[in-house]
Amino acid sequence: MDQQTYRKLISGQISPWLGIPTRMLLTLLSWPYSLVTLLRNWLYAHDLLRIHRVGVPVLCVGNLTTGGTGKTPLVVWLARLMGQKGLRAAILTRGYKARRVCTAYHDTKVGNAHPTTTNTDEPAELAAACPGVPVIINPDRVAGAAEAIRSHGTQILLMDDGFQHRRLGRDLDIVTVDATCPFGYGRLLPAGLLREPLSGLARAHAVVLTRSDQVCEETLRQIETEVRQMNPDLVVVRSIHAPVGVRRGGGVEIPLEDLRGKRVFVFCGLGNPAAFFTTVHACGCVMAGSQAYDDHYAYAQDDLADLCQAARSCGAELLLTTQKDWTKIAPLNRPDDAVPTAYLAVELRFTAGGDPLMALIEQTLAGTIPAS
Repeated sequence: MDQQTYRKLISGQISPWLGIPTRMLLTLLSWPYSLVTLLRNWLYAHDLLRIHRVGVPVLCVGNLTTGGTGKTPLVVWLARLMGQKGLRAAILTRGYKARRVCTAYHDTKVGNAHPTTTNTDEPAELAAACPGVPVIINPDRVAGAAEAIRSHGTQILLMDDGFQHRRLGRDLDIVTVDATCPFGYGRLLPAGLLREPLSGLARAHAVVLTRSDQVCEETLRQIETEVRQMNPDLVVVRSIHAPVGVRRGGGVEIPLEDLRGKRVFVFCGLGNPAAFFTTVHACGCVMAGSQAYDDHYAYAQDDLADLCQAARSCGAELLLTTQKDWTKIAPLNRPDDAVPTAYLAVELRFTAGGDPLMALIEQTLAGTIPAS
């Protein structure tokens, strides 16, 4: 079952005669997962499992659900902020399906990050967006932190997708919540998308609502009310993924305004492809066609040829994807250049709550953050 079908199933979009019994089975399967998750968090909360401190501040960006909630733009924003403050930062990531421990470095050209392992699209995206910032790929975050400090003289660590990784102690926990699908249909895996119950927000310091421009004000208020019921002390921030340009290989940039009225074929391999399609549509282009792949999809040469053919068939002038997907298709040979391929560059922008979050970060760096 592909991810899009799975989402339709757990969200109730599949016909009742098939969906209801399947969801009942998935609910039964979620019970042992829930028990293990609750037990593990209880053991950490009561110091029965050890939390390791590494001697430098650790800022963690994570989420409660699987799929794309917009963590990467927030990690990039934090890395650039640390650079502005003159701090040597490193990014810790487990590396999705990474086959061995490695470090990804940034090449001299935007979008040409070359990690020394496979299936590491997010680390490559981070390396491309944060030149000069080491991206340490290691499922063992404690070992990765030690490597960053030992090999790079790191002064501050940014842990990507680490909210459920309790072994490495952190000084600030920021949880991203996708406003278009905030709580994973209210059920734990595999019956829903939640990695842990919403009560996990009790140990967070801030929640960043991503894609807050894609839902109405009433929905945003409902989400804010629900997260504050879990933790009334949370700093809650609203943000958007703002398009800033269209980029191709070799540093070629297409002005964003050139998208208006242009026929484009859009594709991506994300946990929430609909949110990306909405962002593209808001740029004023004509979406002549689209293709959604599973999250972290490993593109092959045939996939690119099929996409080019589909784009030509619907009269598209441009194949457009995300930077995350671009890192995987850029090394592939182009079957032809009849339809150029590019990615939509986005950056995180706060629309509300940015100042309290900045104050919280300053407190963390000063060592005065209150214990959660």
